[in-house]
Amino acid sequence: MIRAEDMDACRKAIRHGSLSFYSASKLLPVRVRDPALVLYAFCRMADDAVDLQQAKIDAVLRLRDRLDLVYAGRPLDAPSDRAFATVVETFDMPRALPDALLEGFAWDAEGRRYQTLSDLRSYSARVASSVGAMMTVLMGVRDSNAMARACDLGVAMQLTNIARDIGEDACEKRLYVPLDWMVEVGLEPDSFVRDPCDSRAIRLMVQRLISEANRLYYRSEAGVPALPQGARPGVFAARFIYAGIGSQLARLNYNSVNHRAHTTKFQKIGWLMQSFLYALLTSVMPRSAVIYAPPLKEVQFLVDAASSESVQTRSDSLMNILAQLEMRRRADREALINHDLRVMS
Repeated sequence: MIRAEDMDACRKAIRHGSLSFYSASKLLPVRVRDPALVLYAFCRMADDAVDLQQAKIDAVLRLRDRLDLVYAGRPLDAPSDRAFATVVETFDMPRALPDALLEGFAWDAEGRRYQTLSDLRSYSARVASSVGAMMTVLMGVRDSNAMARACDLGVAMQLTNIARDIGEDACEKRLYVPLDWMVEVGLEPDSFVRDPCDSRAIRLMVQRLISEANRLYYRSEAGVPALPQGARPGVFAARFIYAGIGSQLARLNYNSVNHRAHTTKFQKIGWLMQSFLYALLTSVMPRSAVIYAPPLKEVQFLVDAASSESVQTRSDSLMNILAQLEMRRRADREALINHDLRVMS
């Protein structure tokens, strides 16, 4: 059982930190909604712990330690950690799924950029599809086809976020647009980050991101009938609300440098009603063959991890990047000590 005070803290964190998910979560049955809010609260805490810190390497390594404690059954004395530890134990959450999220945060700490759309999907798999896979586990579903469609939805949502935030990310010296795309339109990545200006070329890339996201939103719908009946409206709501951000970008002529796409309360209400309708239709319509479409190769490891009953350990890729971050932290500290010694002498 999740402590009542911990549950209240998780609800508050999501209500203020992710209103779109909080709105969609209201359509989930309670047995799924509360664990889902805990999951998102822990992920939100993890994201803020890295994103809002200057020392991002230290933040990622501290997050690794917190996750270790969660899986050891000795969580940090914090509401999100205690509640997430309960969820992990109750639902037998595969370790590889939150580890994938941690690896995505490590890539951010590195300041990694992405050469191709496939590279960007790999990042999206870690920071978004991992959460979709964990949500599917909370719903009691580990079927590989349903898991693949949940991962489609995660990638689509992350591509939408990236498209919406291109201008804001550039102001923070972050760039997620595939570098190959920038070369195609004659944009120099560092120049754009130094001076993020709206242009036809940038709008074209925003449009390409939204087009790819929409393709994956449509694919993801085929997996919803594999979920419990009561969970379907909430998943459809998340799909429609996030896709609605892309529609708002289209109305802005894909200018996400000077504007931030917002959806209104009335739009959200409309999408919630649409979600109930779609959920009802899944009960009477034949199952789409799209559910059997192969997973994106970039999310295959998540599908395998979620549907496997074998004991999982940290992947070599995650271990390697954590070791690299440890070495960078040690080097930074030694450089600081040497600098202080020179100043003192």
